[in-house]
Amino acid sequence: MDSTREVEVVVVGAGQAGLSGAYHLRRTGFEPGRDFVVLDHSPGPGGAWQFRWRSLTYGKVHGMHALPGMELTDADPARPSSEVIAEYFAAYERAFDLRVRRPVDVRAVREGTAGRLLVDTSDGVWSTRALINATGTWDRPFWPRYPGQESFRGRQLHTAQYAGPEEFAGQRVIVVGGGASGTQHLLEIAPYAAATTWVTRRPPVFREGPFDENVGRAAVALVEDRVRQGLPPRSVVSVTGLPLNDAVRQGLKDGVLDRRPMFDRVTPDGVEWTDGRRVTADVILWATGFRAALGHLAPLGLREPGGGIRVEGTRAVADPRVHLVGYGPSASTVGANRAGRAAVRDIRRLLAAGEPAAAA
Repeated sequence: MDSTREVEVVVVGAGQAGLSGAYHLRRTGFEPGRDFVVLDHSPGPGGAWQFRWRSLTYGKVHGMHALPGMELTDADPARPSSEVIAEYFAAYERAFDLRVRRPVDVRAVREGTAGRLLVDTSDGVWSTRALINATGTWDRPFWPRYPGQESFRGRQLHTAQYAGPEEFAGQRVIVVGGGASGTQHLLEIAPYAAATTWVTRRPPVFREGPFDENVGRAAVALVEDRVRQGLPPRSVVSVTGLPLNDAVRQGLKDGVLDRRPMFDRVTPDGVEWTDGRRVTADVILWATGFRAALGHLAPLGLREPGGGIRVEGTRAVADPRVHLVGYGPSASTVGANRAGRAAVRDIRRLLAAGEPAAAA
């Protein structure tokens, strides 16, 4: 007996981008359960925010933009962002009756029949005319490889495994990475650790002044150009630089944010450079970012020779049935909201035109 269920649209992921897409589907007349379904592999609401370390309080979060149709109000800045945003997302799902199915793992998206896509999951198979992919990056932490890395006798962990600064008390810690997470980790860990060392591939760029609309638009345009070419997207912060706030200024003054160039190899007790410099360490914390979690789309053959998926707006150029939201220029929270709306607008046009032909 065929257990495949049919819907018009499958939304994969219930973070900011996925909920935005679901909201706009609902708002334009799509019925959850009948016309569309939202599949999320996380144990509860909150997207990647639910996995953030507890010391990342809501007051430290940069640029959390409200979901469409419902503001986040009266949040205590001293509470962990993981709690504040998970509760907000849960309330949002209830308010708009989005009926997110979780935990559901999406294993693969394949070509079906009659121009439809088959979404193979831990909860069975869904047949759909369009797909909104909103899987983000949290599930694909990027670990660079350096000579001697496997010989290190201490602990190595990634930002995705970071639980808070207390666990580094009395230890010598090397933090690798020049993004926002790296600087946040250093500022938190320094009061507890015996010593900290910061290394990055490129010198960090600190940005003075407000992050206004013009700066944001220019940054997004640069990221958008990459995905239009089919190149892997860079993070927006890699374009905008790091905000120079009071905490960062103090870290620079105290020497906590005294950056060193990237080491050349890892040794059993630390790292070393070709010029003979060495740093001994108990821990190497890799704050080296994340990559888009798109492995389940591999059967569709969307990747370009450059390694990315070429996208126009949110639509995958190689397959107009597939929309990537929260990818590349829409990876910010405000960008995810706009991308959800844009994806639904295009999908409505696609569905109104009739069943699309299968992708080549």
